[in-house]
Amino acid sequence: MLVLVTYDVSVTTSEGRRRLRQIAKKCLDFGMRVQNSVFECEVEPSQFVQFKNDLLEIYNPEQDSLRFYFLGKQGRQKVEHVGAKVVADPLRDALIL
Repeated sequence: MLVLVTYDVSVTTSEGRRRLRQIAKKCLDFGMRVQNSVFECEVEPSQFVQFKNDLLEIYNPEQDSLRFYFLGKQGRQKVEHVGAKVVADPLRDALIL
């Protein structure tokens, strides 16, 4: 299923900047960045449970926020992109490693 993950992390302290890096790194483990704090993640439901739990262990609920948008199995067909910074679709586009 396609899940859009967004976050807002307070970066006024070094601890906040550390959380921001950790959350971004964890999101990269499960998906690809499409904007600064926005990731498209293709995950199975069981993977999502672990992913969400990992993020909840990192963020500070008093200063940060996480949002999860569930677009489902056909989610890619519901996404329309206009403008700069087109992101490669790993399911359709060839990737050179």
